[in-house]
Amino acid sequence: MRTNSTGLKEQDVLQNMIRDKGVIGELGLNVRFLNTLYFSGFCKDSRDAGVVATVHANCCRSIRAKVADLKRVLRDWKRYKNEESVEFDGPRDSTRNFSWSKHIACINSWHKRF
Repeated sequence: MRTNSTGLKEQDVLQNMIRDKGVIGELGLNVRFLNTLYFSGFCKDSRDAGVVATVHANCCRSIRAKVADLKRVLRDWKRYKNEESVEFDGPRDSTRNFSWSKHIACINSWHKRF
């Protein structure tokens, strides 16, 4: 599959393998994409930090950029959890004022030559 996938991203190759049945069909596997509500990533942030199970950095070009921005995600998560633990009067939406930091290192990694 690698040799005939020039110019395609990983997600596109996987989608083609699912659609065309390819190896996945030959192995008798059932595959589906995960809802980004629970699995946040740099390609698309989850809207609700309260339900995120994992964060992936597939859209970054380099390991250095992935690590830098994953550190930012960790700081965001700690900030979110700290705000969540503070007592407030009355009902509140813990994600109302929360947003993930921009993935600057990841974005910039695509503008550097390796």
